[in-house]
Amino acid sequence: MSAYPAFAMGGFCIIGGVAGFSRTRSIPSLVAGVGVGALYLWSADRIRKGQDNGIESAIGASAVLLASSAPRMFKGPVPAMLAATSTMSGLYYGKTMYGLRKHH
Repeated sequence: MSAYPAFAMGGFCIIGGVAGFSRTRSIPSLVAGVGVGALYLWSADRIRKGQDNGIESAIGASAVLLASSAPRMFKGPVPAMLAATSTMSGLYYGKTMYGLRKHH
């Protein structure tokens, strides 16, 4: 299992939140981007260290990002990309968790 997808998603979310704020002065974009990004980074650190709840929180961050971007995904490339990448990340960590649970 790899922490790299969660590290990447965390970085992209934080950069995206800051970029969204700088472009439109949207405080919700900043708070959501930094908040979800921080959750991804926390998850990645837990996964990397082999600690509890890393995978579950990465799935949760993916679900939050998908829930917030899916209603807007046809309004432009950014929400569509957020929906796609959150889905891929959620599927990756969901499959990982399923594999771990199946072997225990």
